[in-house]
Formats: sequence, structure tokens, C-alpha cells
Amino acid sequence: MGKAPKNQELRKNAKGNSISVLREIVETVIWALLIAFVVRYFVIEGYYIPSGSMKPTLVPGNRVLVAKFYYGLYQPHRGDIIVFRYPSDKKKNLIKRIIALPGETVRIENGLVYINGVSIQGDQFNREYVNVGSYGRGEQIIPENSYFVLGDNSHNSDDSRFWGYVPFKNILGRAFLIYWPPRSIQILR
Repeated sequence: MGKAPKNQELRKNAKGNSISVLREIVETVIWALLIAFVVRYFVIEGYYIPSGSMKPTLVPGNRVLVAKFYYGLYQPHRGDIIVFRYPSDKKKNLIKRIIALPGETVRIENGLVYINGVSIQGDQFNREYVNVGSYGRGEQIIPENSYFVLGDNSHNSDDSRFWGYVPFKNILGRAFLIYWPPRSIQILR
């Protein structure tokens, strides 16, 4: 008779241990999901490149990492590649390069982009730009808290030339790394 209570005690401990292990697993999964949610929505998120509007910098099928916190610390600069909510359809995200900053005057002429009357220089801008669309012809003054963005593939890009400026509040973050496919891994400039 002395063995029965001991066996019952062992079964209770085993049951208690399995409940404890299950609880620990559930808590771990919940914390992992919470951390993943915070990282994805506030720190870094991956984006898929669906079109050739940013060729040759980004090609269809590339995947990039975007620092979502970046513009909480720094101001956007000319040349930054950004992901933003499309001004005409906020459910859609686009990726383009910042060309002109708030208060600047932008003009596209003879394949070059002029900011405040001076053509922009540098490897990031060493390509031909086409002056098409309502905002791509003539001189435009960039409104306060807004940016003029262009795709690197000017001949095949739906960008600020057609629909205007990107408000700062629409910017989701700065693209900083191509991480897929592996042969294309590189830091974006």
C-alpha cells in the first residue's frame, strides 16, 4: 500500500512537468512572434523587386532589406533608395531613388537632371533621364516635406514625373542591402 501514493505522486509530478514544458513552449513561441512583429514593422523588413524600374541597380526578383527606423534618425538624402507608399494608392509600396529634396528646383533636360540649375553628378546618377509626364517637363519646385523620386531605369519607370511628389510621411524606410539571390548580395548606394 505504501507504493500507491508514491506512484500517484510521480504521475502528478509528470503531469505537472508536461504542463510546465507545454507552457514554456507556448510562451517562447509568443515571445518569438512578438519580437518578429516588432522587428518587421519597426526595424527591418524585406521587400521583393517586381519590376525593372530600378535597373541596373535592382532587377526583378531581387530582394532587399529596408531599414524602417532610418529616417527616424536621419534626414533623407539625394541618392537614397527608398520604399514608400504610392501617393495614389497607399496600399501599394514602390521603391525609387530620391533625386530632389524639399525646396529644391528640379528639371530634366537632354537626358540630365538639374537641381537648382546644376546637373547632378555621381555614379548613382550616371544614366539618361527622360523628361516625360506632367511633372517631368519644365521646372518643378519640390514642396515642403516632399521628395522627387525617379527609377534608375528612366525609360521604364512610373515615378514622380507622372504622379508628383512623395510626402515624407509616406516613406517606409531606406533600402540598404540586396540579400537575394545570393550571387547579387551587395550594399546599396
